[in-house]
Amino acid sequence: MASPPPPKTLTIAGSDSGGGAGIQADLKTFTALGTYGLSVITALTSQNTLGVDGVVAVNPPFVSKQLRAVIDDIGVDTIKIGMLHNHHIIEAVAETLTALFPPAGSSKLPPIVLDPVMISTSEHVLLDPSSLPALKTHLLPLCTLVTPNIAEAKKLSSLERIDSVEDMKAAAKKISELGSHAVLVKGGHLDERQVYDVLYETANGEYTVFEHPRIHTKNTHGTGCTQSSAIAAFLSKGNSLREAIQLATDYVQAALLASFDIGHGSGPLNHLVAILPRALAAPSDLDPHPFTSYLIRSCAVDWTMYTRKHPFILGLKDGTLPRESFIHFLKQDYIFLTHYARIHALAAYKSFSMEEIDAATDIVKHIVRESKHHIAFCQSWGISLEEFHSTPESGHTVAYTRYVLDTGVSNSLLALRVATAPCLLGYGDVGTWLHDDPGTKREGNAYWPWIEGYAGEDFQKAVRKGRDLLEESVKANPLSPAQLAEMVNIFRKATRLEVGFWEQSWSLQ
Repeated sequence: MASPPPPKTLTIAGSDSGGGAGIQADLKTFTALGTYGLSVITALTSQNTLGVDGVVAVNPPFVSKQLRAVIDDIGVDTIKIGMLHNHHIIEAVAETLTALFPPAGSSKLPPIVLDPVMISTSEHVLLDPSSLPALKTHLLPLCTLVTPNIAEAKKLSSLERIDSVEDMKAAAKKISELGSHAVLVKGGHLDERQVYDVLYETANGEYTVFEHPRIHTKNTHGTGCTQSSAIAAFLSKGNSLREAIQLATDYVQAALLASFDIGHGSGPLNHLVAILPRALAAPSDLDPHPFTSYLIRSCAVDWTMYTRKHPFILGLKDGTLPRESFIHFLKQDYIFLTHYARIHALAAYKSFSMEEIDAATDIVKHIVRESKHHIAFCQSWGISLEEFHSTPESGHTVAYTRYVLDTGVSNSLLALRVATAPCLLGYGDVGTWLHDDPGTKREGNAYWPWIEGYAGEDFQKAVRKGRDLLEESVKANPLSPAQLAEMVNIFRKATRLEVGFWEQSWSLQ
């Protein structure tokens, strides 16, 4: 009996003779992410890693003919639209989609992701400027999501300047008025250490800001094509719009980190990073800690909530966290640290080299110092040591500590280290972010000493040691894909338990 077909994802775009963008990038992405790729070619380009030096448009009736052939026989679950080149092709695509899925804009129309490609990196015009009104009028109202970069967002929104996240929000909202269900303004061209992408959803008027590290590499050819096609692929697989965007961003990040030099200019992303036979990339200058980076990327939504978005963290940031919530957290965290020290003592027991034993015991010593910091902090607020020791263990603290202990007893040393990693890495991340962010309140913020403690060298040294232990573990014993997936599941579970740790104290108000 034949296997059930994978989700079907269609790209309507131009061909890149260099293979890094356009139809070629889209089909590689669809395949790598487990969907069946279909294509309708709108234009042929002569290009390589140095740029585009020629474009020939496909006859619009033949574009329509391709579209009808694919949809009438095979059907599609999601459509990605890229380079269209001129208003004749734009109108042909819009009219054909409207005819194939009547009435236009109904629930029969599949999700459509539009990457409004206008100008290549080498400044070659990929969309006739006179065709912009046709794009706005005929195509945007059919789209589930439009994904302009900063330059494209300026043209679509008619805004002269987009220099900040707030400007991106304004542009996204203005573009949404052209009829699309949602707009994702991509901020890769802003001069920021982090990259911010802003999503605006028309139906509920909500903004979502996606934040991710900037990857410093010259091999960025096809990034926009790849991100939009990855979003389409994840939508085909049933993910929500926000999930699809986050998963696509993670995929693009991994593809950038695994990129390679080819040609004499800007090389392509490594679109096959999701299906490479090696479960984990080797350390590189771009990503010296591939294992911990992979764990965090694989749990990006939960990790972001844990380290950036939870109200507990934001209350620390601006000093508005209720005092009783923080005291409850410190008491429960003191109990957790007691178990956490036992867990790392177990890690020392399960180690078989003096270097690993020394590293584990060093972390235990740091935990003891951290617990004293907790006590001193609370004593400065008039809370006695006796009150600390008499605090009952909450149900969530029990669940978290037992999960990590059970993982350590019944599983490998690596699994134990992975289960403890969200605590160590996460608090290190939170501490440095809150400390370095100019938006964090310092003067008059009762929580600033706590922030300084986790941003300080003593704790950051422990973070580096714990991370290095993880990296050395997988370097010495490379993981299979199945083992890597198991480690991701452990890391995700522990990260969610960390989110619950914030939540139990925040929910007291």
